[in-house]
Amino acid sequence: MNIETERLRTRPEYTVYVPKSLDGSTHDTGNEHFLVFESPDGGLAAVWTQSTAEGEPDQRIVFARSGDEGRSWTPPRVIAGPAPAADGGLASWGFPLVSNSGRIYVIYNQHIGVNDLFTHTTGLMAGIYSDDAGQTWSEAQVIPMRRSKWDSPNASIPSNWIVWQKPQRLSEGKYLVGLTRWVSPAVRHPPPIDHWTAAESVVEFMHFENVDDDPEPRKMVIRNFAPDDEALRVALPDYPEVSVAQEPSIVALPDGRLFTAMRTQTGHPFCSVSDDAGRTWSRPQIMRRHDGGPQLLHPLSPCPIYALGEGRYIFLHHNHDGHFERYGPLDTSDHRRPITLCLGEYRAGAEQPIWFSAPKHLMDNDGVPIGYGMGRCDLAMYSSFTDRGGRRVLWYPDRKFFLLGKVIPNEALAGLTVPA
Repeated sequence: MNIETERLRTRPEYTVYVPKSLDGSTHDTGNEHFLVFESPDGGLAAVWTQSTAEGEPDQRIVFARSGDEGRSWTPPRVIAGPAPAADGGLASWGFPLVSNSGRIYVIYNQHIGVNDLFTHTTGLMAGIYSDDAGQTWSEAQVIPMRRSKWDSPNASIPSNWIVWQKPQRLSEGKYLVGLTRWVSPAVRHPPPIDHWTAAESVVEFMHFENVDDDPEPRKMVIRNFAPDDEALRVALPDYPEVSVAQEPSIVALPDGRLFTAMRTQTGHPFCSVSDDAGRTWSRPQIMRRHDGGPQLLHPLSPCPIYALGEGRYIFLHHNHDGHFERYGPLDTSDHRRPITLCLGEYRAGAEQPIWFSAPKHLMDNDGVPIGYGMGRCDLAMYSSFTDRGGRRVLWYPDRKFFLLGKVIPNEALAGLTVPA
């Protein structure tokens, strides 16, 4: 296999990271949850979860930065979790927040050796910070995390949770982010099938109250919006008691409300709206092209929505319900491709406040597996998005192996017509 040929399959404009081996011997063949953000020193920075493969004992959080708008990047350095090839204490799913003073916080799921549902989602909330744009980092501290009715009644068992997008200042000038809370086996409804994708899950939101006071992580104040019975739930078809709402991404609407898109296991993305800065949300509904229009199709895979400004958005999805080529809805390492792009526009007074164009093919990797073991062939959008001086870049993992960037120019949106 030619690694350079594989790197170029999705036709990226930027390359952030290429693993140093194909067989896992360099312990860097798993790269995902890729969050690029603006560094307080004026450049770009990135955090992601790296490992030999997802869920392996060497899973860790790494940091890199770019001073030339993403054309070149520093080698990643481990800032949380085991350094390769150590085992144990894995750290997963780190996400950044930058205070007004320029302090960078990275918050992540810290495994403590106790499994409830999945090893890499059962953990405490931990955090570190840097006051020099990522050159040095503090010691890790545990951040108090509110327990939920969806957690194990045994308080010694941590919550099962993941944050997959960057927090944004969307709620009264403070950071807000969606939280997937996987339901503990101790309290969940019986799964309809013996497969991890049948695990029950709900969506909550975290509101960061005092980031701009530069607190120590252990003194960070987080309010949970939509907790417990207020959490967003989407019923699994034929099993209405089982919720499968996961991985929300949030954008602001021109009228001040918030809109969130979520992945589910129903074959469709779902959406919800908040008119009180994220405290409460409407009942989730299947996303449609427009009110009364065709339902969007999407399997159990990330489906981010990003704001372009002036009431315009892009939505990324696979445009199938999980039945793709020879694969079925449970084949989540295989059917998560290709990526199609829809242009979204705000529609005042509509039941679904963002309407979408027909999908346009954006990229594919042809389903060629690469990486540790049998390799992966998916193009799951554990991605992020930056807009620097009008240059919009989608930063994404390809096959949870390469970390890449693709420019989304105006030309890519040409011809995409949203219903009036």
